[in-house]
Amino acid sequence: MNTLPLRIYYEDTDFSGFVYHARYLHFFERGRTEALRAIGVDQRALFEAEGGPFAFVVRHMTIDFKSPARMDDLVTVETRVTKLGAASLVMAQGLLRGDTVLCTARVEIAHLAGGKPRRFPANLRSALDLLANP
Repeated sequence: MNTLPLRIYYEDTDFSGFVYHARYLHFFERGRTEALRAIGVDQRALFEAEGGPFAFVVRHMTIDFKSPARMDDLVTVETRVTKLGAASLVMAQGLLRGDTVLCTARVEIAHLAGGKPRRFPANLRSALDLLANP
């Protein structure tokens, strides 16, 4: 599992002072990106790789909003792999304020090359396994 600390800013909120629902997508995207970076995956290098461009594409996502985040909250995005297939993976993500879970997401991601599903290369698969079995 990987964690990413964030602060909630005024720009993340709506007129009610709560985080606008679409901003959670941004937080989770950053969490996924930083989780990949933490295990040594360079997304730019994947995109520019020979035989590529390789890309991670969100195929399906479910979000469960439990409690609102507010301006100035210090939150943490937690990201882990729950399922690793040949050319896809499932990630579980959570946004927490301390021990309080504010929002969770289940994200199905496809690995593509040239717009078509492509098996993970062995080195990438090994790296992704670190997020499933730290």
